[in-house]
Amino acid sequence: MRIWKGFAVIASAVFALAAARGHHSVSGVFDSERPFEINGVVTEVEWINPHIYLHLEVTAEDGSVTRWQLETAPTAFMRKAGITKAMLEGDGEPVTVTGIASHTLPNVGWIRRMTFEDGRYFQISGS
Repeated sequence: MRIWKGFAVIASAVFALAAARGHHSVSGVFDSERPFEINGVVTEVEWINPHIYLHLEVTAEDGSVTRWQLETAPTAFMRKAGITKAMLEGDGEPVTVTGIASHTLPNVGWIRRMTFEDGRYFQISGS
């Protein structure tokens, strides 16, 4: 019986650690002293918890393409604000994203604002 109790405690600790790693504070991963603004096309939206991820292809003047992974608020937050996955996908329309960059990873950031060419935008707080 002791062995099973010990196993249950260890398993609970492992699951708690995995959950803690999956969810993080914005300031723990992103640096408010490293703002950015990029223009590109949304290629994918991962509408998952604990945060939504957008993948953006940014084309430089020389034609080279850089893929950015951008994180934003949780799905529940977006739903309450009336924002859907389809609204973020943008049907290949170019967008301008402002945000803050990762402390350590290149081309990874937190979205503060996403603006479409026609002026529609999503303002996202959290940092």
